[in-house]
Amino acid sequence: MSETARKVALFGLVVVLIVGTGMVQSWNSALLILNMGLISAVMALGLNLQWGFAGLFNIGVMGFVALGGLATVLVAHPPVTEAWSAGGLRILAGLATGAGVIVAAALVLKRLRRHRTLAVIAVLVVGFFLFRWVFDGGVEAVEAVNPASTGFLGGLGLPVLLAWPIGGVLAAGAAWIIGKTALGLRSDYLAIATLGIAEIIVAVMKNEDWLTRGVKNVIGLPRPVPNEIDLQNTPGFVENATAIGIDPVTASTLWVKGIYGVLFAMVLILLLFLAQRALHSPWGRMMRAIRDNEVAAEAMGKDVIGRHLQIFILGSAVCGIAGAMMTTLDGQLTPGTYQPLRFTFLIWVMVIVGGSGNNFGAVLGGMLIWFAWVQVEPAGLWFLQTLTSGMAEGPLKTHLLDSAAHMRLLTMGVILLLVLRFSPRGLIPER
Repeated sequence: MSETARKVALFGLVVVLIVGTGMVQSWNSALLILNMGLISAVMALGLNLQWGFAGLFNIGVMGFVALGGLATVLVAHPPVTEAWSAGGLRILAGLATGAGVIVAAALVLKRLRRHRTLAVIAVLVVGFFLFRWVFDGGVEAVEAVNPASTGFLGGLGLPVLLAWPIGGVLAAGAAWIIGKTALGLRSDYLAIATLGIAEIIVAVMKNEDWLTRGVKNVIGLPRPVPNEIDLQNTPGFVENATAIGIDPVTASTLWVKGIYGVLFAMVLILLLFLAQRALHSPWGRMMRAIRDNEVAAEAMGKDVIGRHLQIFILGSAVCGIAGAMMTTLDGQLTPGTYQPLRFTFLIWVMVIVGGSGNNFGAVLGGMLIWFAWVQVEPAGLWFLQTLTSGMAEGPLKTHLLDSAAHMRLLTMGVILLLVLRFSPRGLIPER
C-alpha cells in the first residue's frame, strides 16, 4: 500500500469511527469527540515538532497547555473592578518589586569585584521581604473581594479568539526561560526538568487565587459561538430546526459544537500546513540532521543548542494554542484537571502511535487515541458486566465493575505495545 493510500485509509477509519459514534450513541457525543480530537491533534503536532523534528524529550507538555488556558482568562474574562480597586495596583507593584530585586542581584553579581556573594545574598534577602510585604497585602485585599464568585483580578475583556495566539505567545515565553536553563541537559535530565517545571506551573495556578481562583475555578468564560439558550429563544432557529425534524434543544447543541469543530479544524489545518512547509525546508532538514547526530551537525558549524531552543519554543507555542482552545471549548478554567504526568503520557502515546517525525501521523494519533480514550471506559464497563454476568454478587464482582475506569490506562498500554511490536515507526512512519 502506498503512503497516500495508507493515509487515506487511516483517516477514513477515524471518520467512520466518529460517524459510527453519532449513529450508535448520539451526534452530540460524536461532535464532542471530534472537537477534543482536533485539540489533541494540535497538542500532538506541537510535541512532534520537539521530539519528531529535534529529538527533545519533553514530558512537561501539560504545563504549556495550562499556560494557554491561563491566557484565555487573562485575555477574555472581564476585569473585576472591585478587586482592582482593592489591591490590583499593589499586586502589580509587588511583581515589579520582585523583578527589580532579580535585576539588582544580577547587576551586583556582574559589577561588584569584592564580596559579591555576600552582596547578592543581602540584596535577595532584603528584596524578598520587601516583595512579600508589598505583594501579600495586595493579594489578601483582592482575594477578600466576594471570594465565592470572584476573588481575583479577571482579565482584559477582549474577544476570546485573541486568547489563542496569545496563549501560544505566553507558552513560548515560558519555553524560552525554561530552554535557556534546561536545554543543555542530557535527554533524561531534560525530561525530569520539564516535568518538574510543568508541576510548578500547575501548582502556581492551583494556589494563586488572585490570578486563577485556584481550585475554585473560573467559570462563565466568553465564547466565540452563540449560547445554546439564545439559539433556543430565536424564532428563526427554532422554526428551521422544527422544519427538518430536529428538537430545537438538540439542534442548538449540535450547531454550537459544529461551529467549534470548524474553528478548531481551521487552526489545525493552518498549523499542519506550516509544519509541513517547515519539515521540507532546509531548516527542517537541518533539524533532523541535528536530531540524528548532534556531534556531526555541530562539527558542520550548526548551533545545536540554539536550534534546540528554537524548536522547543515553537512546539511549546503550539501546545499553548491547544490549551487556549480547550479552555474556550470548556468555557471554564479548572487548574485541578491539569495533571502533567497523566495527560503528557497520553499525548506521547498519540505521537508514538501516529508516527514520530510525521506531521500527518501526529494528527492521526491525536484523533485516534482520543477516540479510544473516550470510548474505552463504556466499552470496558460492558465487557466487565458481560464477564461477571454469571458471578454471584460479592466483593469480587463489585471490585471488577468498579475497575472499569482503569481500562483506559490498560488499553493505552496495550495499544502502545502492539504498535511498537508490529509498527515500531508508527501507523504513518516518517519518510
